[in-house]
Amino acid sequence: MKNILKLSIIFTLVFSPGCEDFLNVTPDNIATIDHAFRMRTTAERFLFTCYSYMPSHASLNENPALLGGDELWLVATNSNPIWQIARGNQRIVNPYGNAWQGANGPKDIYQGIRECNVFLENIGLVPDITETERRRWISEVKFLKAYYHYYLVRMYGPIVLIKENLPVSASPDEVRIPRSPVDECFDYVIQLIDEALPDLPVKIEFEVSELGRITQAIALSLKAKVLVTAASPLFNGNTDYTGFTNKDGTPLFNTTFDETKWQKAADACKVAVDFCDSLGHRLYEYIPLFSQYNLSDTTMIQMSIRNAFNEKWNPEIIWANTNSMSSGLQGNSTPRGLDPALTASTGAQGNIAPPLKIAELFYSDNGVPIDEDITWDYTNRFNLRIPGHDHRFNLKQGYTTVQLHFDRENRYYASLGFDGGIWYGQGRYNDEGDDILFVSSKQGQPAAPINLSSYSTTGFWPKKYTHFQSVIGTGSTFTRENYPWPVIKLNDLYLLYAEALNEVSGPSTEVYFYLDKIRARAGLPGIEAAWNVFSINPDKYKTQAGLREIIHRERTIELIFEGQRFWDLRRWKTAVSELNVPITGWDLDQSSAEGYYRERLIFNQTFRLRDYLWPLNENTMLANPMLVQNPGW
Repeated sequence: MKNILKLSIIFTLVFSPGCEDFLNVTPDNIATIDHAFRMRTTAERFLFTCYSYMPSHASLNENPALLGGDELWLVATNSNPIWQIARGNQRIVNPYGNAWQGANGPKDIYQGIRECNVFLENIGLVPDITETERRRWISEVKFLKAYYHYYLVRMYGPIVLIKENLPVSASPDEVRIPRSPVDECFDYVIQLIDEALPDLPVKIEFEVSELGRITQAIALSLKAKVLVTAASPLFNGNTDYTGFTNKDGTPLFNTTFDETKWQKAADACKVAVDFCDSLGHRLYEYIPLFSQYNLSDTTMIQMSIRNAFNEKWNPEIIWANTNSMSSGLQGNSTPRGLDPALTASTGAQGNIAPPLKIAELFYSDNGVPIDEDITWDYTNRFNLRIPGHDHRFNLKQGYTTVQLHFDRENRYYASLGFDGGIWYGQGRYNDEGDDILFVSSKQGQPAAPINLSSYSTTGFWPKKYTHFQSVIGTGSTFTRENYPWPVIKLNDLYLLYAEALNEVSGPSTEVYFYLDKIRARAGLPGIEAAWNVFSINPDKYKTQAGLREIIHRERTIELIFEGQRFWDLRRWKTAVSELNVPITGWDLDQSSAEGYYRERLIFNQTFRLRDYLWPLNENTMLANPMLVQNPGW
């Protein structure tokens, strides 16, 4: 015990009636490790300390996957540190989104790993705990340690593995640890997950007090995700990192492609999918227990899509982060002025904006890209058009808008808010009612810019984040139906499995089966039917390369705004093309439809090869001479 560095602070649990807050912890008192593990109650607090380092997935200031890519944009005056990555301003002096040290956004993930090590080294000292519970806690912390290492690997590639904490007596040479090759990093993450699996609960029995804690389903799902990441082009045979070595010449990337990695990934995905299916996880379907209105099929489908993300603890959610709630994000996503009677309300800022290119990624209502659909007029997509009665569930009848908004798939209308688009909910639940809300955002209209910060710079909003029962009020009131951020959902697993299967053996009925399950929930025809009938390239799905492109597009659409595209573009090595496309939106200064619906350049985004991996802070390099910098930095 005396050889282990004493902990500077202990965090204590903040108890609350709701399960969403059970992992929230705050600094309490200075104590030694001896005191922390003297009894069960203090050891449990330390367990929750280990959980407290979970990344804040719903935070715009912490999660690089929200504002660090191209899904969401801010007004030019915003100083958000993560957004600087998207703007090409990353740097080696005090990097943005520095999870290695916990600066400019994220938590200190390495500190979280060290806390996990302290727990694992000392949990055996606790006398008043059953062995079953002790083993469960050990497994939870091993899983967290695995997740924290994985989180760093996605950002930095090869990292320093902290398998155990060093004693105070360690020499300077022992403290200066080099980075481990990236394959060793992935192997260690999988080793920890495998060690954790047997003693994790199959499912949470005491949901009120324990939802959010780690289960076997969560562990198997993360294992699948880790192995898919390891098999992907960024980490599997990436010749861009030829010559990237430690100072002793150890290669940090294996630049030879290993096809067996995809087979391992497919096998792990299949195990996770089957296990989650056996527990009753399923794609969410909106079936209200009571409704005074008979909703249209269109609204019901779109509610299934929206609520799959923001209806807490629905059967599609495998893992939700109870340390990261959605309240603030809902305010950022809801247009100020959505309700014309409450234009003075400051409860919603509506200041995060999907670019026009994100809107164009969604399919037509025939289930193929709009520039591939033989029935969809892509060339004239910016022409004006007035919705009729048949469009009333998606677009405001009689309101002049743009052709781009017509005849799109349900995920388009469920995920995006835009000028002329219906916004179901906000206390109005009759989709045939005259009082149903819609966005009006041309100059002089309720959702148009009236200050320098509370508006969408593109003319689009991520409606997906806002629960349909959240309601804007007077003053600064915004009554929100809060929910924890979903980290892994069943649709994510289905898509990972389809991707891995295609990489192993190309197109197959099993690949189509899992893609079509997701498409059916969105009201779309299956892959084969859609491409055969409506695509200018009807054979696209029949080749591995063509199906890969379809899977990537399907994954982007289905998981839009969920913090997946940012990492997917990197592991696929497509970011260098996707993130060099200009950020554009509508001309917000115009009051007429003719003027408003002109594509306006907002920012010329750039992405270089070096941007696939984060830079290490220059100070970190000076403190540990054994470290080498990532290529290009």
